[in-house]
Amino acid sequence: MLKEDYTINIIGKQEYGDDQGEITLSTTGTYTIRDHVRFIAYKEYDEDNPRVAHTAVLKVEPGKVTMMRAGSSTRLILEEGRRHLCLYDTGFGPLTVGVFTSELNTALDRQGGSLEIKYTLDIDSNLSSRNQLRVEVTPLPPAAY
Repeated sequence: MLKEDYTINIIGKQEYGDDQGEITLSTTGTYTIRDHVRFIAYKEYDEDNPRVAHTAVLKVEPGKVTMMRAGSSTRLILEEGRRHLCLYDTGFGPLTVGVFTSELNTALDRQGGSLEIKYTLDIDSNLSSRNQLRVEVTPLPPAAY
């Protein structure tokens, strides 16, 4: 059981061709630091079945963020200035996508902070989307007793 003692705010923006989309999520989760590696974990709920939740984890290392989802083969590696071939689980099966990270800015300390990432996704070396991700991690106020 996760001790959900942080507010996690996520804003994701996507551009594909002339279309644009934005997803926002505000939830509670955990923020831990182990051996200079930071972990942000929170639950994502299935849009079709809100009773189904998967734990999403952002592993933040210097210059690199790995996005993972429990119970899924999804593992996106976002490393500034590099392209990685990654597995993304579509729900109908895994898909190999290219992920190129143009910017990765972390402002995380022991109390929380923010993370900003700009990256592109490509399928078979054809640009699929341009993406921006902003994650803000804030401690919840102590519970009143």
